[in-house]
Amino acid sequence: MKIARLILVFAFLASAQETLTNDSIVKMVKAGLGESLIVTMIQNQPGKYTVTPDDLVKLKEQGVSEKVLAALVNKGAGSAAASSSAPANPVSADGDIPQGMDIGVYYKKAGKWEEMLPEVVNWKTGGVMKHVASVGIVKGDVNGHVPGPHSRNSATSPLEVLIYTPEGIAITEYQLLHLREEKDSREFRTVTGGVMHVSGGATRDLVPFEGKKSANRMFRVLLPHLGAGEYGFLPPGAITSASSASLGKMYTFRLIE
Repeated sequence: MKIARLILVFAFLASAQETLTNDSIVKMVKAGLGESLIVTMIQNQPGKYTVTPDDLVKLKEQGVSEKVLAALVNKGAGSAAASSSAPANPVSADGDIPQGMDIGVYYKKAGKWEEMLPEVVNWKTGGVMKHVASVGIVKGDVNGHVPGPHSRNSATSPLEVLIYTPEGIAITEYQLLHLREEKDSREFRTVTGGVMHVSGGATRDLVPFEGKKSANRMFRVLLPHLGAGEYGFLPPGAITSASSASLGKMYTFRLIE
C-alpha cells in the first residue's frame, strides 16, 4: 500500500505543470495522499478551482478536510474572480487604485492595498427561523464558526478597506461582523435571507459601516473607531447547505490596536 501511494505521489509531482482542479483534489484525497502534501501542491502548482459555497459543501462531502478547503479558498478566490465576465480593471476617480484588481476585499497597509484573504466558515442554526431555500441558501438566524484563534490579515486603526463587488451586488449586501474569540476558533451570530423576525441576539455582532463609491463596483470603507479584536466581511450568498453540511467564506481581519 505504501509503495502504491508513493507511486501516486510521484505521478502527481511529475505533472507539476498540469493545472489542478476540484476533481484533482478529490482524486488525491481518495487516493490517500496526506493533507499536508495536498496543501503544498495547491500552494505551489497552477490551479483552476471553483470555491462557491456549493462547491465547498460538495468537496467536504467527498472527504476533503477543512485545512485543504481553506487552501483552496485562498488559492481559488482570485482565479474565480479573474474568470468572471465582469471587467477586472475599473477606473478609479481617486487615482490610487492599481489596475488589475480582482473581485474581493482589500485593505490598506503601509500605504499599499493588500488582499484580505478569505477563510472558510462553518455554519449552524441559531434559532427556529432557519430553513433552506430551493437554491440551497440558508435563511434565518445562524451562528458562524471560523477555525483558528486569529485571522492571518492583521492591521491597525484607522483601517481603510476597498470592496470590489461582483456584477449586480450592492455594497449594502455585505455585512461587517465582530468575531468573538474562543479557545481555538472565532464565532459570530447573524441573520441571512431577509428574514423579518429573528431570535434575540441575532444582530449582536453586526457592525454598521458605510461604503463610498470610488469606481464602478468599487467601494471604500473607512473604519476609524473599531477596537482591537477579530472582524470579518461576510459577502452576500455566502451561506449554503447540503444535507447536514453548511459552509461559506468570510474576509477576515484582526485589529491589533
